[in-house]
Amino acid sequence: MRAIILALNVLWCIPLHGAQGQDSTYRYLFIGAHPDDADLKAGGTAALLAQNGHAVKFLSVTNGDAGHFEQSGGVLARRRRAEAEEAGKRLGIAYEVLDFHDGELLPTLEARHAIIRAIREWKADVVASHRPNDYHPDHRYTGVLVQDAAILVQVPNIVTSHPALQNNPVFLYFEDGFQKPNPFTADIAIDVSAVYDLKMLALDAHVSQFHEFLPRMNDDMGMAPQDDKPRIEWLKLHWTYPVSETVRESLAKWYGADIASNAHYTEAFEIAEYGHQPGNDEIRKLFPMLP
Repeated sequence: MRAIILALNVLWCIPLHGAQGQDSTYRYLFIGAHPDDADLKAGGTAALLAQNGHAVKFLSVTNGDAGHFEQSGGVLARRRRAEAEEAGKRLGIAYEVLDFHDGELLPTLEARHAIIRAIREWKADVVASHRPNDYHPDHRYTGVLVQDAAILVQVPNIVTSHPALQNNPVFLYFEDGFQKPNPFTADIAIDVSAVYDLKMLALDAHVSQFHEFLPRMNDDMGMAPQDDKPRIEWLKLHWTYPVSETVRESLAKWYGADIASNAHYTEAFEIAEYGHQPGNDEIRKLFPMLP
């Protein structure tokens, strides 16, 4: 057993080659629990990666069929899938929505196999998702499912309909503010200022959520303006989070003190212990927007 663990540790430290060894570009899969989660956590990073010529995909594990105060079921699921596709077009990325019910996700074998298939189909070099200590059960179980898939994507006898990956991807966690049992670690911090309006435009595509359901859930937000530019500014006002000291420290490492002290729009990721472990040089290759 010790020999197997040592062998796995060696494999986890071997540098990745783009597109699972095929070419110099990389493939990124951002997995959210709902259609809009990945947009909120990684929309700016996804846009920058796409602009650098890499292949990026957002995947929603649930179909969002419970996330509204008037609509539900198949009608809402179809609407949210269309919104997700529009958001993907705006960001210049692919977007897929699976068909697990909103609010009912559990870490079942069926769901685990769906995640394994999705990672293999995309031939992902980097996979990012929720941490499994999150306020929402769908978020938590999405994190668990991705963790469960992390080693199994390389096991040929699991989900035999899709060939196992040659290399274990880098697995990342989205930023969050939860402290127990352990706080988020900002191993990678991205300044997304250059594409922040584009990120807000992607959120704007999720009309059922950011203009209807979530304002109804949060009375102090008020309703979104009808005109395009004021609506984007309204989204910035309500969906921009303060940059934490942890993220600023990471920004200083990657960008230097000047940018770190002045950055207003950021996204950050924690490197999961599951999967390939990249060094700093490899992180700069995987995230070419880092100077």
